[in-house]
Amino acid sequence: MKSTTAPRSRFFSIPALETVAAWLLAIIWIFPLLYAFWAAFHPSEFMVNFALFAPLTLENFTNAWSQAPFARYYLNTFALVTGVVIGQFIVCTLAAFAFARFPIPGKNVLFMLVLIQLFVFPEVLIVENYRIASELGLINTITGIGLPYVASALGIFLLRQTFKTIPRELEDAARIEGCNWLEILWKVYVPLAKPTYLAYGLVSISHHWNNFIWPLVVTNSVESRPLTVGLGVFSAPETGVNWATVSAATLLSIAPLLIAFLLFQRQFVQSFLRAGIR
Repeated sequence: MKSTTAPRSRFFSIPALETVAAWLLAIIWIFPLLYAFWAAFHPSEFMVNFALFAPLTLENFTNAWSQAPFARYYLNTFALVTGVVIGQFIVCTLAAFAFARFPIPGKNVLFMLVLIQLFVFPEVLIVENYRIASELGLINTITGIGLPYVASALGIFLLRQTFKTIPRELEDAARIEGCNWLEILWKVYVPLAKPTYLAYGLVSISHHWNNFIWPLVVTNSVESRPLTVGLGVFSAPETGVNWATVSAATLLSIAPLLIAFLLFQRQFVQSFLRAGIR
């Protein structure tokens, strides 16, 4: 007799269960985004009425844009994210290069102290960071929002690990050509670590674009608020804004990141894979 358990075991195999679980997680993750699209592009009376031929409208977007200074929020957010990423690249590159190549006494202990930052929640440091920002006169400024994040333990760790995989022979050849340590860093190490820079830059941009608690604490005016804080103030219940308009405002806030991911998703995935291989 032929066994009838093979097809059943094949159907209930671990890869099949993983595929089903992945699809379920994907549906759960994307459902709020799909609902935001539905509410934003339909009149408010169709927010919970999922009629197939419900009329489409862009009125929610025009209302959201006119009721809050989103142009200023965009400018603040772009300035914040750009400044933080550039600062992180400079500080993390110099620190990672020192940890990877310079014979510093006790550098392993110092590196472990840097990594402790990964185990500390940023919210724990809000009071102390606010006190320091106040003493420096950085309250209600874009610099005050980004300064606590310039020295990133994650960035230092990723770049150090990448720099340690680069052959010393390349560094020796650059020294023979007369390069000093800064030229060696710029001409040898930085080009070979581009996948790591891209992967970390994507994580940093996404994090600081969506960061909310610290910008909320340190800002109190439109001139310095990023999109997340502006959206939070805009959608406060006491403002009386309907949720269709709030959904449109939410899409306006996430649109740059969403468009960038859809256009460059292949490069995103490849950069993470290459950074992980290193």
